Amino acid sequence: MLKEWIMHEETAEGNALAHALGTAPIIGQILWHRGIKTAEAAQAFLHPENEPFHDPFLMRDMEQAAERIMRAIRGGEQIVVYGDYDVDGMTSTTLLMKNIRALGGTVSYYIPNRFTEGYGINGAALQQIAAEGCNLLVTVDCGIASVQTVAEMDEGMDIIITDHHLPGSTLPPAYAVINPHRADCTYPFKDLAGVGVAFKLVQALWQMAEQRPYADDLDIAALGTIADLVPLTGENRKIVQMGLEHMSTHPCAGIAALIEVAGLAGKAIHTGAVGFQLAPRLNAAGRIETARSGVELLIAEDVREAARIAGELNALNTERRDLEQAILAEAEMLLTDFTPDVPAIVVAGEDWNSGVIGIVASRLVEKYYRPSIVLTRQGDVYKGSCRSIVGLPMYEALAACGDTLIQFGGHEMAAGLTLARDRVEDFRRAFANYVKESLAMEDFTPKISIEAIVAPADWTLAMVEELALLEPYGMGNPRPVFGVRDLRPQSAAAIGADGKHLRIEVGTRDKRVAALYWNYGELAGIITEEASDLAYTPSINEWQGMRSVQCMVDSIMPAAHERIFPTRDILKAIYTFLSGLRDRDDRIPYGELALTRRFSREMGHVSRYTMECALRIFCELALIAPLSEGGFQFIPPAGKVELMNAPTFRQHEERKGDM
Repeated sequence: MLKEWIMHEETAEGNALAHALGTAPIIGQILWHRGIKTAEAAQAFLHPENEPFHDPFLMRDMEQAAERIMRAIRGGEQIVVYGDYDVDGMTSTTLLMKNIRALGGTVSYYIPNRFTEGYGINGAALQQIAAEGCNLLVTVDCGIASVQTVAEMDEGMDIIITDHHLPGSTLPPAYAVINPHRADCTYPFKDLAGVGVAFKLVQALWQMAEQRPYADDLDIAALGTIADLVPLTGENRKIVQMGLEHMSTHPCAGIAALIEVAGLAGKAIHTGAVGFQLAPRLNAAGRIETARSGVELLIAEDVREAARIAGELNALNTERRDLEQAILAEAEMLLTDFTPDVPAIVVAGEDWNSGVIGIVASRLVEKYYRPSIVLTRQGDVYKGSCRSIVGLPMYEALAACGDTLIQFGGHEMAAGLTLARDRVEDFRRAFANYVKESLAMEDFTPKISIEAIVAPADWTLAMVEELALLEPYGMGNPRPVFGVRDLRPQSAAAIGADGKHLRIEVGTRDKRVAALYWNYGELAGIITEEASDLAYTPSINEWQGMRSVQCMVDSIMPAAHERIFPTRDILKAIYTFLSGLRDRDDRIPYGELALTRRFSREMGHVSRYTMECALRIFCELALIAPLSEGGFQFIPPAGKVELMNAPTFRQHEERKGDM
């Protein structure tokens, strides 16, 4: 998929900022591009460990909530922490429960079952918890949308809500509601994860109980913050930077066991390791079985017990990956008629595991770059997970379709929903119409921010090392990406198991630089035959005591002069070529890349972009159809073919008319 490069221009202000900081010019430029305009703000960003935490009592209802919890601790009341079943909820539950116990309180926890209870506060569970003698219930990472459920609770159990999801127009009628997104909350940093809000509550408890600043358990807080994909700016940046250091040196027993089963023992832990290796293993608990095992791992103090639970979670994560791939394959079968005219994706299955449909929605966004919703039937309702693209706030989109839904909630880029079985088509139409009206055609092209045009051979080890000042990377502070145009690699090879990955050599005759592109090994046979635009991040490769600069490729696309959209004449030539390749069963036993190479050898150079567009147009016109075993089925036309009936061709012609 082509990505539009959003180029950042070099500025005098960025260079001046770098000079004031004593850094390389590229550091100043990146900071300036990200809205950090002063040396003071830059120092706070680059060195969050030197910045104080905000006073937790600046958060609305914090004092009231902390006083009530301290009264429960001193009075020996039963306290229950009610969490969510994702990593943010597990870490929030662990953090609050661990510290209430440390303060002398009697506390247990409850996490709803994803499959039988769903997200948020469950009324039946509240009644059971109250009946068992709980005097005070504190939610973490949930509850802000449970207005009616809280209102229906009988007297006798106080409820404190702590959450970070966007509140509706009415807050739950709880004893206290702590959420930085409250309209009347003046807390200076709004983007805390659920575990970040729990962390502030724990800070308030220790300050109230012993007048001491609390900055413990940052490994747990960082794990939940990274996993929940909140912006790694402000207070989140401090939590994550300090927490990663904690994870790398002396993590709690549970996180240490996760690090071991993920094969990361002895290595420095960074945000990528947490997001792609530790968090998925912890999340597997709530996606496949119950999130309780995730909490039990995090609160474990015995090393052997932690190792046992981590091993079970590792096995569940493997099962989760298999389920994800199976559901993704089924979902894609429902999208065989996808064309560029489709503004949004809504797919529904009868028995898809609700624990992994959010991941499947993310995969669909990656492939099709459309707002994607995956639904699974549970009795008379469908539960859904939603993932968005830049420019479409998912929560607002669902609100606009609210009359077709039973309930919904979430963030700008991810959300969940429930709707009646007989309203799926109504919702699909309403959602598609909203997306179509809200987004322009260009919004459906993914964008990538390019910090600067830098040839890979121009990087030195010292320059790459200085980029580490910008870590930790994540939402709100992505890893910097650089670009080089019109590049033709000197060599290319498929590497790894089954040749899955691509290794190319770029640079100059005097300085060769290796570039790695994960999951694109099939490009090895063609990438040296055409000029490409390369988006990449520089890194350092360490091998047998030697250190060298290498590039981790974000994307490769044909250079501008190779991105030739097929004209009618080109389409005619490619169609004639395809017709000549079919066998007696009208099958063409070649895939897109093989066809590109063969056409270029026999008919004249054509880029893979041109061939890809042509094949897509022919598929849309039902002149060919992809085969499951590879290649295409040739379908002789029944009559005259009108190219404007192909959405890909029609949209290109319409864009030409707008220029």
